[in-house]
Amino acid sequence: MLIIGIDPGISGAICFFEKGEVKHIMDMPTMSEGKKNKKQINGRQIFHEISSRIENYSKEEICVVVEQVSAMPGQGVTSMFNFGQSFGAIKGICAAMQLPIFYVRPTKWKKYFDLINSAKDASRTKVIEIFPKISHLLSKKKDANKADAILIASFYEKSREKQIY
Repeated sequence: MLIIGIDPGISGAICFFEKGEVKHIMDMPTMSEGKKNKKQINGRQIFHEISSRIENYSKEEICVVVEQVSAMPGQGVTSMFNFGQSFGAIKGICAAMQLPIFYVRPTKWKKYFDLINSAKDASRTKVIEIFPKISHLLSKKKDANKADAILIASFYEKSREKQIY
């Protein structure tokens, strides 16, 4: 089964994961918008990236797992609106592609990997420990969102095997 793990948001990431291996990992595709060149996710590029990697799979062999996000205390209204807009776009793309979509709360996957109350960069360290062959793909601190997408996909695969999801 191909699992597409998604850490939503402008600085998020998309991971293509199968049989315990990271097949591909990428930053969330973005584009500039308006006079101020604010970033927003590029829905067309997301559609293209996903569709080009699933063409050899049937819909039954694919599952999309998205981190279930909600408003966070201290976040500004504009940033939360933009975050929600990104989350909605991802849901819409998956619905239009008729892909099954599952949601996982951050506390659930972070608890599984013992990352509750840890620094943001701890997920990157965890992925490098679990998947040392791809450590070169996570060499920068900003790659923590890629690590989150990998752990979201890995959590779903492991919990699905154990039926704890």
